[in-house]
Amino acid sequence: MKAVAFREHGGPEVLELVDLPTPEPKAREVRIAVRAVALNHLDVWTRKGWKGLMLELPHVLGSDIAGVVEAVGAEVSDLSVGTEVVVNPGLSCGACERCLKGEDNLCKSYRILGEHVRGGYAEFVCVPRQNVAPKPKGLSFAEAACLPLTFLTAWTMLTTRAQLKAGEWVLVQAAGSGVGSAAVQIAKLLGATVIATASTDAKLERARALGADHLVNYAKTDFLAEVKRLTNRRMVDVVFEHVGGETFEKSIACLPYGGRLVTCGATTGSEVKIDLKVLFYKRLSLLGSTMGSKGDLFRLLQLVEAGKLKPVLDRTLPLAEAAKAHGLLTDRAAFGNVVLTVS
Repeated sequence: MKAVAFREHGGPEVLELVDLPTPEPKAREVRIAVRAVALNHLDVWTRKGWKGLMLELPHVLGSDIAGVVEAVGAEVSDLSVGTEVVVNPGLSCGACERCLKGEDNLCKSYRILGEHVRGGYAEFVCVPRQNVAPKPKGLSFAEAACLPLTFLTAWTMLTTRAQLKAGEWVLVQAAGSGVGSAAVQIAKLLGATVIATASTDAKLERARALGADHLVNYAKTDFLAEVKRLTNRRMVDVVFEHVGGETFEKSIACLPYGGRLVTCGATTGSEVKIDLKVLFYKRLSLLGSTMGSKGDLFRLLQLVEAGKLKPVLDRTLPLAEAAKAHGLLTDRAAFGNVVLTVS
């Protein structure tokens, strides 16, 4: 099969179109003919690499996959060849206490497709049967590929971790990203008032179309000062963070007594400064989050099919142009998801 892979860590130039053996599904696996795969900043981080990351090279990126069931393993009897599906990228053991409680993203062996194991920048990928969910009707494959990782991450951050409630205020940082654009929609669905930040006025207008109540261009304006002004210094109940080093300290300053900050990423750096006196005196909650449970994805797909949430597709590019797509992410040139079309 054709795939885009890298043989060493580095910049976008390490991505190359290669021939790899077509994977064979194990007894409880499904082989998906990939039609579209969305990019995430996780792809960029994995391509660059970090200390302790051990991968089988060449490595194939790609967590968010939509496609068609092409073959099933011997023990899979409830899924037909030809079914249109999306893939939940979270892999867990399925047998431990956390998995059986529906907290599979807290499994000790938790891994993410495309990060720890080969993913969807390829014509085919094999995944466990439990990682396959029906593609919402009415969506293209490219639109459906925008859903799993970004929406599941944002949903878990706002509902399970931060427990955002109707009537509360939330600051969504970098609302032009895939996870940020999902967070704006989910926060509005939950009944919150949303302040969205982005680097351009054009991105902010698209965030407004998704439901954002207030807009802050952080390239032109101090977002902390704007939060104080917009809330009459009441500040926001929840900050949705994933930017990291550039924004984290001021994001904490946007919280009132008892406020919550939830984060899933560190796009601009993982080392941040925290004043512990502020943390304990203001009784703040700093919450980490990665992905979400497999069961929650089904609820999200139902909400999408009902028209209450929608994927945010910036553009599509052919698989062979994966390096160009990575450049769009690092240059912050996209709103929502950039998707590679495979076949």
